Amino acid sequence: MNKVLIIVGDASETVDTLYPYYRLIEDDFLPVVAAPEKRRYNMVMHEVKPGWTITKEWEGYTIEAAIAFKDVNPAEYIGIFFSGGRAPEYIRDDKDLIQITRHFFETNKPVASVCHGVEIPARAGCVKGRRMATVPKCQFDLEVCGGIFVNEPCVVDGNLVSGRTYHDHGHYMGKWIALLKEARAATEKA
Repeated sequence: MNKVLIIVGDASETVDTLYPYYRLIEDDFLPVVAAPEKRRYNMVMHEVKPGWTITKEWEGYTIEAAIAFKDVNPAEYIGIFFSGGRAPEYIRDDKDLIQITRHFFETNKPVASVCHGVEIPARAGCVKGRRMATVPKCQFDLEVCGGIFVNEPCVVDGNLVSGRTYHDHGHYMGKWIALLKEARAATEKA
């Protein structure tokens, strides 16, 4: 078992998506981009620029979704990553995505989330009592669903690893990759 889901939609954050995508390849995992439909998605770049009080957004790269949520068999994947950007707000109510998300939490497989990615496991009812980092403006989304907001660059709570924004990738990504390697080693022994 070597496949890892990366969850995206239109307006997923470019760095939030591509950094884990290529890190997975570096460690011999197969990243599989999943989205509402199997097609090319437009990503964005987000930053709170100096002098701004809100996030500025501009177009980023595109990414091809290899599989639609409705076609995902989560048992075939060793882990899942929830990318940030505006996409989670729009895809979090997808019934197939909710089912996929719950699978990873119920089976204790490695899960990672950054920035607005928290909106998906929160909507799926998977964050109650769980400590997570997210962008501070998503603190409410996490807490209203029973999660515990931690304003740190890396939070590990069992199988769940999270960061606040793309600035934290270097802090939390290695912890998640380590969990994926442990899970892969365990499946190879079985």
